[in-house]
Amino acid sequence: MTIQWFPGHMTRAKRQIQDKLKLIDVTIELLDARIPMSSRNPIVDEILGGKPRLIVLNKSDLADAKVTEQWITYFKGEGHECIAVDSSTGTRVNEVPVKAKELLQEKIDRQIAKGINPRAVRGLIVGIPNVGKSTLINRLAGRNIALTGDRPGVTKGQQWIKAGKDMELLDTPGILWPKFEDELVGYRLAMTGAIREQVLNIEDIAFFALKELVDRYWNSVKERFELTIEQPDTNESDEIVKVMEEIGRKRGCLQSGARVDLEKVSGIILRELRAGKFGHISLEAPWKQNS
Repeated sequence: MTIQWFPGHMTRAKRQIQDKLKLIDVTIELLDARIPMSSRNPIVDEILGGKPRLIVLNKSDLADAKVTEQWITYFKGEGHECIAVDSSTGTRVNEVPVKAKELLQEKIDRQIAKGINPRAVRGLIVGIPNVGKSTLINRLAGRNIALTGDRPGVTKGQQWIKAGKDMELLDTPGILWPKFEDELVGYRLAMTGAIREQVLNIEDIAFFALKELVDRYWNSVKERFELTIEQPDTNESDEIVKVMEEIGRKRGCLQSGARVDLEKVSGIILRELRAGKFGHISLEAPWKQNS
């Protein structure tokens, strides 16, 4: 699969972020805890430069906690402060402004020593579409200010938002890169909803998703769909199709002649994956990024 997708609003978003950097004290890079590397836009380093950065692994309530802790260690080894939160439930969200302020503590101490009363920390939140930026901002602000949605591209512009008395946040549109050199990145982003399904084939995405789930979390898949078959060989495409067909029969996704409607099955798999119905899953590990 080759995806080349860089809409005009993505180009504008990149320029807008760079224009605002001079106003920013700290940057907050938001990643999907289930796929930290695939959801990490490689051009962010270029855009943000040497600004102090806090990496936030969002949607951690959907991810495998042990793997998430390994990712935190990994990013700290890269020299970045890193925490795991869940903006939907509010888990550990209150730590974001605390950690962001800690990154600026030396600067704040110098200002206080000079008799300067430090102003609120100004933070810039960046991340790919649908990673939860607006939901996080709403949690930090304590009210619904930033637009949210279950599809990429909801955030249209930039807005400053007060998050308590100690922080002001700038929300920005999500930025995707021009193309994915690694097709696994494209598929994993599509699985989690970062890419609009209209630009891809839903059956291809669901097939890949099911293969990943069967390989890593077979018992969860089997229990969720009450399957009776044994764990298939994920190297055999026909066996994954057989799993899809049994899911279709279990869920009543049948066409005339008792044929399974694979498009309907695909929709079910992706919706339940994104809703966390398979339990806590992580699709990438720091020591095994490309498998």
